[in-house]
Amino acid sequence: MPPSSPKPQDRGEAHIRDRGDACPGALRLHRADDGALARLRLPTGVLTPRQVLLLADASDRLGDGHLSLTSRGNLELRGLGEGCGLGLADVLREAGLLPSERHERVRNMVVSPLAGPDVQAWAARLDELLCAEDWTPELSGRFLFAVDDGRGDVAALSPDVTLLAAADGPLLRVADRTYRVAAADAPRAALAAAEAFLAAAREAGTGAWRVRELPPGQDVDVTGHLRRAAIAAEPVPDSVRAPSGPPPPGVIGDDTVSVLARLGRVTSAQFRALLPAEEVRVTPWRGFVLPRFADRASAEERLRALGEAGFLTRTDSPWIGVTACTGRPGCAKSLSDVRADARPREGALPVHWSGCARRCGHPQGTWTDMVATAEGAYQMTVQGSTR
Repeated sequence: MPPSSPKPQDRGEAHIRDRGDACPGALRLHRADDGALARLRLPTGVLTPRQVLLLADASDRLGDGHLSLTSRGNLELRGLGEGCGLGLADVLREAGLLPSERHERVRNMVVSPLAGPDVQAWAARLDELLCAEDWTPELSGRFLFAVDDGRGDVAALSPDVTLLAAADGPLLRVADRTYRVAAADAPRAALAAAEAFLAAAREAGTGAWRVRELPPGQDVDVTGHLRRAAIAAEPVPDSVRAPSGPPPPGVIGDDTVSVLARLGRVTSAQFRALLPAEEVRVTPWRGFVLPRFADRASAEERLRALGEAGFLTRTDSPWIGVTACTGRPGCAKSLSDVRADARPREGALPVHWSGCARRCGHPQGTWTDMVATAEGAYQMTVQGSTR
C-alpha cells in the first residue's frame, strides 16, 4: 500500500475559479475523440442484477462495448454516438439510476465496499436527501461525500464531507473538525455540512468547488447549520486513522468475492460475467465486490470463473496498482496509446500511465508517474498528491 497521504481536508489548493464546472454526467456528455462519454454516478456503489444487464446492453447498443471504472466508484460509457443521449437517459430511468435529472451530477459519494446494512442505509438516505433539495445542484460535480464503515478506507479518499461509523456513534468530519451525531441524524448532518460549505464558498467569492479550495481562514460554519437543522452534535477531537486500504482480490471471509478490473476497464461480456449475484458493488479502486455467497466453496468457484473472464483475482498479480488514463485514440491531448503501452509495475509503489501532463485519474499518496513525451516514450518520476 502507498504511504498514508496528508490529512484529507488539509487546505492549500485555494484559488480563483472563473468558470463553471464542466464535469460530465449521465446527461451532460463529454465529447472525446472516440465519441461522447457519459459518467454514471452510483451513490451507494450498489447495482442490482437487472441494472448490470441493462448497462451492459447499453454499452453494446449505444457505446463501444466497454465500461470504465473511476476512482470515485462511478461507471463511464465511452464511444457514444451522436444523438444517443435521450436513449441513454431512457435506459437509466428504466434501471432506476436516474432519480432526478437536476441532481444527477451532484450524487457524488463513495461508500465502504464491505459495509453492512446500517452504513448502506446512511448512504441511500443521503442520496434521497440530495435529490430532494432545490439547493443541492449548486454543489459542483467534484464535491465528494464519503460514508465509511469504520475501516477508514473511503475516508482516506479526500472527501469533502465524511460520515464515519464508530463504536460510540457516527462521526461527521468536515475540514479539520469532527462531530459526533446520532445514527438517525447522520445523513441529514452530512447534508447540513454540504450546505455550510456552499455558504462559505459564496462568502469567499472564489468559486470554490471543494472544501480544500476555500481560502485559508475561511470558516465552514457546520455547527450553525447543524443547529438550524435541529441536529444535536458534539464536537470531538479530530483523529486521522490509518487507512485500511481497498478490499484485496480474492475471497473475503467465507461469503464475499472481490476482484479488480485490469486498468479499470471491462468489456460488456466481463460485466455480465459478474452475475449471478445478489448485488454488485462497484469500488473506488476500480474493482467489484460480490457479497453474500452461500458458503466459501461457492465463493471460490465464482472467483475462479471471474479469473477466467479476465478479472484480477490474486493479490500477487503484477497488474494490481497499475492505472492509466484513456490515452489515444479517445483523448486528443494524449501523446500516446497509453493503455497499449502500460506495463505491470516493478517495485512497491503504484504506477500510473498518463498520455499528457494532466495525469487524469492518478492515484493518491505516492506513486510512480509515467507521463508520455511522444508516441511510445515516457518520462518516469515519483509523485505525491492529496487530490
